[in-house]
Amino acid sequence: MKNRNIIQSFNNAVTGIVSAIKTEKNMKVHYFAGLFVIFGSLFFDFTRLEFLALVFTIVLVFVAEMFNTAIELVVDLVTDEYHPLAKLAKDIAAGGVLIAVINSLVVGYVLFFDRINSLSNILLYRVKSSPIHLTFIALLVVTILTLGLKSLFYRGRGTHLQGGTVSGHSAISFCVATIIACISENALVGTLGYFIAALVGESRIEGKIHSVFEVVVGGILGIVVGILIYQIGN
Repeated sequence: MKNRNIIQSFNNAVTGIVSAIKTEKNMKVHYFAGLFVIFGSLFFDFTRLEFLALVFTIVLVFVAEMFNTAIELVVDLVTDEYHPLAKLAKDIAAGGVLIAVINSLVVGYVLFFDRINSLSNILLYRVKSSPIHLTFIALLVVTILTLGLKSLFYRGRGTHLQGGTVSGHSAISFCVATIIACISENALVGTLGYFIAALVGESRIEGKIHSVFEVVVGGILGIVVGILIYQIGN
């Protein structure tokens, strides 16, 4: 069925991502591994190009695994009997994932080995203090955690993008408010940031998209991640 608007397109795309994480064992492994690596990157002095290569590598593995899952589902939909071409299609799709994983291991070796090899110097590495870098990391971690919690606790009410167990809008807005408070170090500016975040949460409740509990959980998630990232960074 053709999507009626861009919001529905995003909604269906997010549903696909969450469903893959929830139903596929390998996707769960990739999800937690990616989250661990992204968070761990805070402790290493990566350049922008190195960090870009790291993110691109993680995304490539995710995309390859999702295509593999989609191909397997289509093949199973078409036939439930053994067929050499069906097996070949699944094998080729799995081979694509294997190539992406091998590539990730090579990139990980290049980026991490020299840094981890000198164990005596690991404690000397500091996370980048750039607010732009810390903000990006915080928002990325909040988004990944929100998707993970939605897939873990989704109970069929609403959709993964609009509704679900955790309010993504609240998580991101409160994370942004926390970042604003950390950067500005001004009580008034921080208060205004949290006030706007609260309005976002209230709008999700008013629109009957989320319950109070879901908005509160999202807000706590955003605040905790924001504080944690900036405490590590500074």
